Amino acid sequence: MKATIDWTGGVSFRATSGTGHSVQIDGPPDHGGENKGPRPMELLLMGLGGCSSFDVMSILQKSRQDVTDCHAELSAERADAVPAVFTRIHLHFIVTGRNLKENLVKRAVALSAEKYCSASIMLEKAGVEITHDYEIREAD
Repeated sequence: MKATIDWTGGVSFRATSGTGHSVQIDGPPDHGGENKGPRPMELLLMGLGGCSSFDVMSILQKSRQDVTDCHAELSAERADAVPAVFTRIHLHFIVTGRNLKENLVKRAVALSAEKYCSASIMLEKAGVEITHDYEIREAD
């Protein structure tokens, strides 16, 4: 896996993945940025959410669950000192569908956390406390 980061002025950068997708990264105005993109640590948090959501949906689809929506809300705490690393992250999944089986949703979230989500497992090995929970909603 590869990526490139190109400075675009001030404290703004364009990050491009090895597959050719790019995202603008920028800092807040009080650090010389123009708020034109997420901060690097926000991208890391979003990457974790995307990785885990990918796993949860894949597992639920393989379990033949009729999922109509999967929404993940992430909240993170960071150290007060530099480096301001993540100390705690919580993922809350809201899974919507028809006749979803709670044991399968619970299993999908657990398997992502414990076995499949590379980002989550890597951050935990670095000392970040990561917790997960879920709620199930019936589709209209």
